[in-house]
Amino acid sequence: MTGIQKLYLLVPLAPLFGAIVAGLFGKIIGRAGAHTVTILGVAIAFVGSVVVFQDVQAGNVFNGTLYTWATSGSLTLEVGFLIDSLTVMMMIVVTFVSLMVHIYTIGYMAEDPGYQRFFSYISLFTFSMLMLVMSNNFLQLFFGWEAVGLVSYLLIGFWYTKPTAIFANMKAFLVNRVGDFGFLLGIGLIAAFAGTLNYAEVFEKAVELSSITVPETGWPLVTAICIGLFIGAMGKSAQVPLHVWLPDSMEGPTPISALIHAATMVTAGIFMVARMSPLFELSEGALSFVLVVGATTALFMGFLGIVQNDIKRVVAYSTLSQLGYMTVALGVSAYSAAVFHLMTHAFFKALLFLGAGSVIIGMHHDQDMRNMGGLWKYMPITWFTSLVGSLALIGFPLFSGFYSKDTIIEAVALSHIPGASYAYFCVIVGVFVTAFYSFRMYFLVFHGEERFGKVAVCHASHDADQDSHDHHGDEDHDSHHGLSPGQKPHESSWVVTLPLILLAIPSVFVGHLTIDPMLFGDFFKGVIYFSEQHHVMAELADEFHGAMAMALHGFTSLPFFLAMGGVGLAWFFYMVAPSVPAALMRSFKPIHTLLENKYYFDKFNELVFAGGARLLGRGLWKFGDQALIDGMIVNGSAKAVGLIAQLSKLFQSGHVYQYAFSMIIGVFILLTFWFNRG
Repeated sequence: MTGIQKLYLLVPLAPLFGAIVAGLFGKIIGRAGAHTVTILGVAIAFVGSVVVFQDVQAGNVFNGTLYTWATSGSLTLEVGFLIDSLTVMMMIVVTFVSLMVHIYTIGYMAEDPGYQRFFSYISLFTFSMLMLVMSNNFLQLFFGWEAVGLVSYLLIGFWYTKPTAIFANMKAFLVNRVGDFGFLLGIGLIAAFAGTLNYAEVFEKAVELSSITVPETGWPLVTAICIGLFIGAMGKSAQVPLHVWLPDSMEGPTPISALIHAATMVTAGIFMVARMSPLFELSEGALSFVLVVGATTALFMGFLGIVQNDIKRVVAYSTLSQLGYMTVALGVSAYSAAVFHLMTHAFFKALLFLGAGSVIIGMHHDQDMRNMGGLWKYMPITWFTSLVGSLALIGFPLFSGFYSKDTIIEAVALSHIPGASYAYFCVIVGVFVTAFYSFRMYFLVFHGEERFGKVAVCHASHDADQDSHDHHGDEDHDSHHGLSPGQKPHESSWVVTLPLILLAIPSVFVGHLTIDPMLFGDFFKGVIYFSEQHHVMAELADEFHGAMAMALHGFTSLPFFLAMGGVGLAWFFYMVAPSVPAALMRSFKPIHTLLENKYYFDKFNELVFAGGARLLGRGLWKFGDQALIDGMIVNGSAKAVGLIAQLSKLFQSGHVYQYAFSMIIGVFILLTFWFNRG
C-alpha cells in the first residue's frame, strides 16, 4: 500500500477514531478530551482531503479494492475506494463543514449533559458520509447510506426525553426506509443483470443493460434501475413526497441541522445520481421523472417557508427548495451544475443554520421570529454573516449562490427533456419565493421593532408544529424560553462566531473562483458523462465568457429582478406596513391553512399509511393472534382434547361385561358393512 493510499484510509478513519474515543471513554477523558479528540480527527480528515485533492489535480486517480469481504459465484463483495475529482470535492465539503460544526458545538452545547455523546455522534456521522462518497461499489455505498441514516436517527432524537424528538427521529427513520426500498431494488437489478456491484464494471455494461427489459413488466431495465436508485435519493435528499422527515429533524440541536441539511445527508442523493450519470444518461424517462419531482419540490416547498415563524424551520424549507434546484439540474443532464450548487449551497446553508443557532443562543433559546427584531445592534457578527448567507441563498450576483443557481435556471431553459417547461416555471418563480421568505426572516430577526423581553408575549399559532425550541442540559422543554423583561440579546462566543466568519468567506468567493473549471473546464472530465442528445452544458459553455462577465450580466437578468422583487416585497410587508401580511392572511385563510398544514402530507401519511398499518396490526392481533392462533389453535385444541376426554369417560367404566358388550357390537357393525360392501 502506497503512502497516498494510506492517506485515503486515514481520512475516514480519523473521525471514526475520535467517535470511538469520545463515545466509549467520554467520562474518562471529560468534555475537553471529547471535543479535542473529535475536532483533531475531523481536522486531520480535512487536511488529508486537501492533500488528496491536490494529488487528483495532478492527474492521479485511484479505483481499487482494499478488502474482499465475500464472494458468491461471480459476485464479489468488496470494500474499496474511488478517488477522483467528484470524490475529493465532496470530501473537502463534508470535512470542512463538519470541522466548523465541531468547533461551533463547543459553544452551543456547553450546557448540555450529553456533551461527549454529541461529539461522538457528529464525528461518527462524518465517518459515515466519507465512506459513502469514497466508495467504488454499491455495497459500500449502501453501507455508508445506511450508516448516515442510523446516525441521523440518533442525532435528531438526541434529546430523547422530548416526545417531539422521539417522533421526529422515528419519522426520519421510517421515511428513509421507504426510499431505501427503492434503492435496494435498483441495486438488486444491477446485481442480477450486470453480475457485479463495482461502479466501473457496471458502467462498462451500461449500453448492454439499456437493451434489456425487465421480465414480466416489459420496462426498460435501465429506466427501472435509475428510478429505483432515485427513489432512494428522494428519501435521503428529501424530495416530494418523501420530504416530510426533513423539517421535523429540527428537533435535534442546531449543529445537527447544519450538518444534516447543509453538507451531508441531504446531499447524498444528489451526489449518488451524479455518480450514476452513465446510467441516467441512457434513460430519458428516468431523467424526466427526476426533473418533475425536483421542480415540484423547488417551488412548493419554498411556499411553505413563507408561513414559518420558527427561524430554523424557515432555513429547513429553504434547504428543501434548494435541493429541488439541484435535482432539477440532474433531470436536465446538468450533473456538474447540480454538484456545483451542492458545494456552494453547503457553505451558505451551513452559515445560515449556524447563524440561526447563534440567534437562538442570544435569544435564550427562543426560536420564534415574532419575538425578535433589531438584533443587528446586539449581535453584529451574526447579523453580517447571516446577511451574507441570505444574499448567497437568493442568488445575488457575485455571491457563490448566484453562479450555481443561475446556471441551473439557464440549463433548464435550454433543455428539451419532457417536463422542462414546467420545471422552468417552477425554478423561475422559486427565485421570487426564495428571496421573499429569506428576507422576511432577515428583516423580522435583525431589523425593525425590538419585540423581545416583553411581558405576556403570546402567539396563538405557535402550536406544537412550531414549538421546537432547542434546549440545553436538564432544562424542561416547557420551561421558560426567551429573554426576560429588560434583558438584551448578546453576541455569541468566539467558538460560535469563528465558524460563521470562516463559512461566510466561501459563501462569497468559492462560486466565482470555481465555476470555470467545475462547469466548463476539465475538472469533472471522465467522471460525469453526457450523452450526445443532452447538450445543455455544451450550450452554456458557448455562452460563458468568464465569472465576472456572468455576474455583470446577472444584474440585467430576469432572476435578478425577481429576487429583488422578493426582497422589496419582504421589506415593505415587514418593515413598512406589517399590517398588510396579517390582512392578506385573513383574506386568503384557506391558502394559509393549506400551507400551515404543509399540504396535509403528514395528515395523509398518518391516516393512510400509519392508520392502515395500525389497522392491519390490530386485525392481525385480534383475528390472527387472539381469534385464530389463541382461540382456534391453542385454546381450541385444548378444548377438543377435553371434550374427547369427557366422551371417553362414558366408555371407561372398568366393568368387563361392558367392554365385552362393546366388542360384540363393534364386530356386528364391522361384519355388516363387510358383507354389504358391494
